[in-house]
Amino acid sequence: MAKTPAAVPHHIAIVMDGNGRWANRRLLPRVAGHRQGVDSLRRCIRACAQRGVRVLTVFAFSSENWNRPAEEVGALMELLATALAREVPELDRAGVRLHFVGDREGLKPKVREGLAAAEARTAGNGQLVLNVCFNYGGRWDIAQAARRLAEAGTPITEQSLNSALALAHVPDPDLLIRTGGEQRISNFLLWQAAYSELFFSDRLWPDFDEAALDEALAAYAGRERRFGKTSAQVAAEPSTAAG
Repeated sequence: MAKTPAAVPHHIAIVMDGNGRWANRRLLPRVAGHRQGVDSLRRCIRACAQRGVRVLTVFAFSSENWNRPAEEVGALMELLATALAREVPELDRAGVRLHFVGDREGLKPKVREGLAAAEARTAGNGQLVLNVCFNYGGRWDIAQAARRLAEAGTPITEQSLNSALALAHVPDPDLLIRTGGEQRISNFLLWQAAYSELFFSDRLWPDFDEAALDEALAAYAGRERRFGKTSAQVAAEPSTAAG
């Protein structure tokens, strides 16, 4: 295992891309890639907790994914239900707190109930916050936040909008990883990723292992995060913990 860098991000966000291509290359149905992707996510959650990451946010199903073939969408919904039943008890034992982030109005009642039950079961955990973005889009998030503020008569400012976003319960991601070789963020955390460090991996998501995570962490540790300041200003600041 590669040495874990000292500067570990507090919050990592991941676009888990490449499940379908992983399956296609093995002449398997696409859902087989998604199943393998769940195994990769399980491994990633454990590795992040071991390395001191406190928040992990993953893009599981975008609001645009409804445009995929109905058979694949249906299989993904079944996979979600299966994963909830199988994974939540283990996540609970590991101290992981689950949040499902996204528009639930278009989901079936059984799915909504399953998401709410998983959140309630893990609400007291504090080892790692796991945000699963499901039926989520960055534009939807900004629009729903603005609508909520307008309906409440609250002036829309950067601060008020930030507090109304779906991820207001955690700080913005320090590191955003996308697997699968594509170099775009695909409507993921458009507001929250304003100052995130970006890392693009050629590995397909089912092949993203601990070594690949450590590669991303090492790249992050070598970045200078200036947030609009100069390098000289950053160098003169007192040393603080990563995140």
